[in-house]
Amino acid sequence: MNWVRISCAVASLAFAATIMGTGAAEAAMGDTLKTIKERGHLLCPGHNGTYLGFAEVDNAGNWKGFDIELCRAMATAILGSPDKLKVVPISFAQRFPAIQSGDIDLIIKVTGWTLGRDTELGLQFSQPYFLGATQLAVNVATGAKTGKDLNGASLCSQAGTSTERLAADYLTNLKIKYEMVSFEKSEDMRAAFFSGRCDAVALWGPNLAISISQATDPNKFMALPDVLAVEPQSIAMRQGDDQFVDIANWMLTVLITAEEYGITSTNVDEHKAKAGNPTVARMLGATPGIGKRLGLSESWGYDVIKHVGNYKQIFDRTLGDGSPYKMKRGVNSLIRDGGVLYPLVID
Repeated sequence: MNWVRISCAVASLAFAATIMGTGAAEAAMGDTLKTIKERGHLLCPGHNGTYLGFAEVDNAGNWKGFDIELCRAMATAILGSPDKLKVVPISFAQRFPAIQSGDIDLIIKVTGWTLGRDTELGLQFSQPYFLGATQLAVNVATGAKTGKDLNGASLCSQAGTSTERLAADYLTNLKIKYEMVSFEKSEDMRAAFFSGRCDAVALWGPNLAISISQATDPNKFMALPDVLAVEPQSIAMRQGDDQFVDIANWMLTVLITAEEYGITSTNVDEHKAKAGNPTVARMLGATPGIGKRLGLSESWGYDVIKHVGNYKQIFDRTLGDGSPYKMKRGVNSLIRDGGVLYPLVID
């Protein structure tokens, strides 16, 4: 499977960066971790509006979504409680200046790991936590069947995203003329597309499917088969703070490992009590060591699962069967189930 090879190669790079920054004994507290502990809460980006399924606000004014849940998991790992999270609403264009200025501590905001971001923006990345293709969608009335049929079309996109650049590169390579119409807010972009202001829209595949499903008449719109790129979504952090990258990587591994072993927020106490498996014992803190090496409490893995759940639980309630979107796991299943997700080794 090509996507497996892509994800494995990218994750291997992240793993190499992780082990290079890890000491043989206890980790020294990095600048970011120290700042968060002294402040008493984690600053994580939300969205300046609604990014369906990943960062949105419910009717009670509470943040929800897949990326928000990962922010809650990071807050729990570091500070012991998901309530120690403060969500900062920002646009996609604002996320990179915001992390460099310290307005946020990390970026968990469907952010693709790209060469430019890795080498030019002063960022480093965790292992990928989600894989998705960037695609185009059209109003069925246009008659377009592929991207080649969009000559002279207007294309809605979101400013400051890799999706905007990927769409421009793709259509330019097709040697067709088009008009790019960029929007700061996701809602404005979707409204423009669904109202007919644009002939087509470029979006990251999972959000594209969700957006079409929520349209007043979904049958009027369809995704084209063109795949502009397959992007690994990763947690982005400031360059140089390797310990913080370690924490992000092992937080993701705890979520995935818990799913592998069937450990959930409801049965984690039972698993910790028996803890016969060495990996589980270390992950849940029954065998000490997982906290000391990262500068965290020995119970941080247990706390994350108890308060936030495992990867499957997070996916189900934000994107899957427990959400309005009913998205299938697909390529974002565990590798044993035909997907690309796998944990690092908790030794």
